[in-house]
Formats: sequence, structure tokens, C-alpha cells
Amino acid sequence: MYIAIEGIDTAGKSTQIHALRTLFPNAVFTKEPGGTDVGQSIRSMVLNGALDSKLAEMFMFLADRAEHTEKVIIPNLSSLIISDRSCVSGVAYATVQNVCDLNTLVQLNRLATNNHLPQHVFILQLTRKDLTYRLSQKEHDAIESRGVDYLLSIQDALIASAHALGMQTHVITASQSIDIITLEISNLIKGAL
Repeated sequence: MYIAIEGIDTAGKSTQIHALRTLFPNAVFTKEPGGTDVGQSIRSMVLNGALDSKLAEMFMFLADRAEHTEKVIIPNLSSLIISDRSCVSGVAYATVQNVCDLNTLVQLNRLATNNHLPQHVFILQLTRKDLTYRLSQKEHDAIESRGVDYLLSIQDALIASAHALGMQTHVITASQSIDIITLEISNLIKGAL
């Protein structure tokens, strides 16, 4: 089973991935972008603001997704795969940036993944207040520097994108304690296995 943990920056994805590593030690853990050598280069370019074109940024992420699917997802389809982000993020970010229409984005991502999409997506949802506080506690990368309103629009787009891609979507309140969130996610995973 292939699942993805989604959420805007500071929502707690990395924290949950770390906790899930302990609970599911035999799972294959990966991330998008950055789950392959090529993906690490693409991730670095985008987070450092190397691209001016939003269209170029979208195609870089699609290239990473195709490589990631070929090298990580397809060879491990018989295992539990837990990914930090997925095509849901790709569709959401491109939608908010008005790169192209939602239907085209869905089709491009289906093409890049050869239709190997996560069966379950867990979206960690933050309130404006929680997001503002968490951002105030850290330095910002190029995406976080776009501001609270931008990130909240991404959060809404994550939910819409998961539904548009036809995935089983679980929205989880990210202001809960880490342990409660982990329990909620792990129970849903165990129930789906």
C-alpha cells in the first residue's frame, strides 16, 4: 500500500514521518521531491528560488515525480510505502500558481506517475493562528517566504487536489498533540492494510 503524508510547511509532516518509522520499521520511506538523487537536485533548485518560471518549476517537479515513481514506487509496490509529500502537492502548488487548469494538472501527474498514486493521503491541517506562530519560530525557505495567505491557499488546494486525483483523503487537525496525530494516522494505516 502506498500512502502519503501531506501538509503545508510547518504542519508536522517530518515529525509524523519520524514517528511512523518506529511504528512501521519494514515500510519503505521516501519523499517528493528528493526521494532520488535527481529529486534532491530539483528540490534544492526550487527551494533556493533558482527558477523564475512557475511553469518550469512545475515541469521540474513532474520530472522528479516520474523518476521517483520509476526508481522507488514501482519496485516497492508489494510493500507499505510512506511518502513525505506526493503528486497531491504538485497539483496543489501548480493550481495556486495558476500554471494551468486542474484537469490538465491531474492528467500530467497521472502521466508522470504512470497512474501509481497513493491509495491514502493524510493531510495535516493548520489554522491561520498556528501557522503564523510556527513560521515565526524559524527561518523561511523560498516557498515559506511567500507568506501565510499563500500557504493557507496551498493547504486548501491540497485537499481539493487529493479529491481531484481520486484518493482516499484523511484531513487531520495538526494542532493536536504529536502523539494523538501519530495514533490517528497509524490506526488508519493498520485498518487499511
